[in-house]
Amino acid sequence: MSKGKVVGFIHSGITVKSLENALDFYVNILGFELLSTQVAKSDYIFDIVEIPGLQEIKIAFVQIPGGHVIEILEYVGIDTYSGSARSCDYGTGHICLRVENLDAMFEELTAKGIKFKSKKVANITAGANKGSKAVYMLDPDGYIIELMEKSKTKI
Repeated sequence: MSKGKVVGFIHSGITVKSLENALDFYVNILGFELLSTQVAKSDYIFDIVEIPGLQEIKIAFVQIPGGHVIEILEYVGIDTYSGSARSCDYGTGHICLRVENLDAMFEELTAKGIKFKSKKVANITAGANKGSKAVYMLDPDGYIIELMEKSKTKI
């Protein structure tokens, strides 16, 4: 008898208040590629999410340079609430993006009004990423995105 097992990775998902605002942020500001959009109203989607009263889900798939795909979902027809929390609280998460010239990117995004949890870019002084730099920023719905510039030297 065969047992099930994990064989790969497909995508990550982020729930947002406004798909339009999220796409502006992820595609126009961060430069992700928009792969597709759809409005899900099929019975199977309601079976998966099990949310009474849900009318539809607006969905977009975007791709980060390098291949990782993120599914962005806006639930329609029901009351929704912010899930924002502190980065130390269980049930939260973040994605980490590899970037170049983080200091300049931090200044540019700050000038565009993007919110950051971090007050400045941190120099990583210990651990697996020693010599790298990182900062936590927030997407329009408060989801944490870590920007990291990896050290050019091997540790």
